[in-house]
Amino acid sequence: MQKIFKLMLLSITLTLTHAKTLSVDYSVEFGIFGEIGIANAVLTQTDTTYEIDIKLEATGVSKTLSGGRKERHISTGHMENGVMVSDMYQVIKTTNSKTVNKVYKIDHVTKTVSKEYQRWKNGVKVKDENTTEVYSKDDLLTLYFNLNSYIKDKTKNQDLIFTAVGAERQNSSVSIHIPDTTELKEYKDTLGADGAWYAQAIINQNIFSSDKGELFLSIGEDGITKKAVLKDLIFFGDVRAIRL
Repeated sequence: MQKIFKLMLLSITLTLTHAKTLSVDYSVEFGIFGEIGIANAVLTQTDTTYEIDIKLEATGVSKTLSGGRKERHISTGHMENGVMVSDMYQVIKTTNSKTVNKVYKIDHVTKTVSKEYQRWKNGVKVKDENTTEVYSKDDLLTLYFNLNSYIKDKTKNQDLIFTAVGAERQNSSVSIHIPDTTELKEYKDTLGADGAWYAQAIINQNIFSSDKGELFLSIGEDGITKKAVLKDLIFFGDVRAIRL
């Protein structure tokens, strides 16, 4: 189920960067099971500040299998030259018996990141620790919101590596691939031919049947992800996130 929530999070965060207020809903589907999760992202932005609030929830059979899993991801920060810069990133994960709360605080003067990690089981706190993480101006949410600004030529074949707070399981790095013309057929066969541009995020975690985790993205003219497909998950196969 953690894999499903990763798709839900990544697919809804590549979205419109110049909106003042934006709310986007997605349904996540898998094979014969139909809908297995829902997600909602709300972006509130001014000329100087922003807030991203994303809520993820398992539905149907996946709700039962995951113990009623829910996640909430919150990013707050400021604007620099039209780009979001994260000051705080928080992740709250809950099931029927467990709660995890992670708070990353980013100090741009000292270029340091402090992480507070707390975990409860059946209402009892079982872990409380503080660590430091790799510094970046982006967290996992702002990175995908900012991609539309970072990638100037979306038709040029290229491989890009970004750092993001919250991606410590991937050594704080996120790889983005922009396909060339010969690759586009596979993207369009997978995602549909109505995307304005296409990209692929590489997720370096051991949850895939293939050598690497491939998240295929179709982005519309408005900068909002239309559809995302996470390829070759163990036990799941391909999982799809579709904008409602």
